[in-house]
Amino acid sequence: MRIKTPEPFTFEAGPRAVLLLHGFTGHSADVRMLGRYLQKRGYTSHAPIYRGHGVAPEALIETTPDDWWEDTLAAYHHLLALGYEQIVVAGLSLGGVLSLKLANCEKVKAVIPMCTPMFFDNEQQLTGAYIFFARQYKQLEGKDEATIDQEMSDLLKHSQPLFQKIGTFIHEVREMIDMIYAPTFVVQARHDEIINPESATYIFDHIATDEKKIIWYEQSSHVITTDIERDKLHDDIYDFIESLDWNNAY
Repeated sequence: MRIKTPEPFTFEAGPRAVLLLHGFTGHSADVRMLGRYLQKRGYTSHAPIYRGHGVAPEALIETTPDDWWEDTLAAYHHLLALGYEQIVVAGLSLGGVLSLKLANCEKVKAVIPMCTPMFFDNEQQLTGAYIFFARQYKQLEGKDEATIDQEMSDLLKHSQPLFQKIGTFIHEVREMIDMIYAPTFVVQARHDEIINPESATYIFDHIATDEKKIIWYEQSSHVITTDIERDKLHDDIYDFIESLDWNNAY
């Protein structure tokens, strides 16, 4: 079976933009509903797809967090090239890690990390998420279970270097949290099955800005952007970005 490859999106609306960053093994569909919601309320949104994502799982383990960081920078500069000078960045899971690094390295109006890991104490959960994604992808390709089992075994043998690099990347970003001064809205699902939810508390307590808030979503799991409380999340994000002082450049 031919699997349709997902694509980045840019939903243009008003003069203010929100950069939407998906998570590990995910792609732009994870933030599409949020993008459409913001577009209807006058905010342009753009979501890239990092290298190795949205395609076969073999391609993912051939990429690194450095590749994904380059893709994030390219997405940010894409919005600048379109003429958007005031940009909020919101990221889910690993996208939240990338969003925090962007807030430290570039000028952003605000940063919204959603279910974002700060501790690499979850390699088993990350590996499980990768296994689930890879197996599902191969089932959609129409492969039989014996073939899938063999290919999964080969994948896992070669995936460990990538997970080690993800751990290093998370640690590096955690070390720069206290140098981020952009207004921050920390989003965390109470029933997060992938990351340590205490990461949210760490971000809130250590980020340098005084303009910060945190909301816990009591019924949600890790992919909060598509989960049961997504409508509340969308409204809360809109309220937060509406509360920013858009009259100042940054």
